[in-house]
Amino acid sequence: MASSSSVSGLTGFDSASIVDRLMQIETVSQTRLKTRVNAETSVASSLQMLNARLVSLKTRADDQAKATAWSTLSATASSATVTAAADSTATAGSFAFTVKSLAVTHRLGFANAAAPTDVVTGASTTVRLDRLDGTTIDIDSKDGTLQGLAAAINDPANATGLRATTVKVAEGSYRLLVESTATGAASDFTLTAADGSPLLGGATVRAGADASIDVGAGIVATSASNTFSDLTPGVDVTIGPSTPVGTEVTVNVSADGAGRASAMKGLVDSINTALGDIDTLTAYNATTKKSGALAGDPTVRSLRNELLTAIYPSDGTSLAPLGVQLDRNGRLTFDEKKFAETYAADPEGVAGAMSGTAGFAGRIAAVADTASNASTGTLTQAVTGRNAGIKRLNDSIDQWDLRLEMRRTALTRQFTALETALTTTQTQSAWLQSQISSLPSSR
Repeated sequence: MASSSSVSGLTGFDSASIVDRLMQIETVSQTRLKTRVNAETSVASSLQMLNARLVSLKTRADDQAKATAWSTLSATASSATVTAAADSTATAGSFAFTVKSLAVTHRLGFANAAAPTDVVTGASTTVRLDRLDGTTIDIDSKDGTLQGLAAAINDPANATGLRATTVKVAEGSYRLLVESTATGAASDFTLTAADGSPLLGGATVRAGADASIDVGAGIVATSASNTFSDLTPGVDVTIGPSTPVGTEVTVNVSADGAGRASAMKGLVDSINTALGDIDTLTAYNATTKKSGALAGDPTVRSLRNELLTAIYPSDGTSLAPLGVQLDRNGRLTFDEKKFAETYAADPEGVAGAMSGTAGFAGRIAAVADTASNASTGTLTQAVTGRNAGIKRLNDSIDQWDLRLEMRRTALTRQFTALETALTTTQTQSAWLQSQISSLPSSR
């Protein structure tokens, strides 16, 4: 018997290859399970992505379904250097005023010049800060020099409420300028030597002053800063520092059409994004002859129909007056100009059509919640079910690993025993052959 190389033994019988081929047949069932896991994982991932999209849509729709979202007013000022802002407590209307004065800081310009290293605080290194409210602060300059004093005034740890600057007036010669960090008449202060004597020859004073505006009829409003908070209920007005005294300003408070149009567009875009995802996941590609991961899924098909149905009010009207319509591709279009015109003409009517559970935003929010609710959502439950099925499949695959390991062990033992028997047979055959060959021959 001719011999040949073998990975399994010296008999020429390749039992290892036979075992491998038999195991390939045995693993067919497990391979099918793995294929199913891959398919189910793709579906579950698609459902999770779509579910997240609906959660986002619900959040946006909920915001637009609130009545407070549609009571938003915006305030505008006729002067480019004046700004106005309105909150939810404001009411629509307009008012005018004339700028009489701007708020300024209290400032001291000291008379005597000195070098930065000159001692300027007198017998003590400390200077005295007296505020209008009666409080006094002792400021320690450490070394009594001009630069040490300026640094001590500016040190946040000293909480002076002042800022100091040394202004160069000649070579090596500087004068001290100190002003309050806050504006208004209440920012007044004095700065003297520790014993109360004048510092650096005394100072030229620019007193702090409040901003003031004349709203007419003998009414003058003042503010320590250039911002007048709640000048009228819910309306803040800020006078820019470059506003000339005498400027006449008109403030208009009206419905925030631009903001509402932007919010409406955001909601429409979110709906279209969700519809686009559904179409992609359920489409059939004739070129690749492949269907989307969710093709044929009744839950997803139903979701698309419900989103489109929610566009139409229950009274049989449409959202066309708000600029919202359905195109031939099953997507929403939004005409911002049309919406702005309708909102300007009837803000309360638009608010009614949008807000509340019966409004457009409320209907979309309800559909999105039905699909994506964390406990009862149809998509949420579908994801949960798919994940549970994937776990069962993976458990079966793990069990198959144990079965296949045991099967390989059993086959290996069987073929090892067979090879051992063949080896014994070959040995016996060779011995018999040698015995026969040794017998005397005769003619």
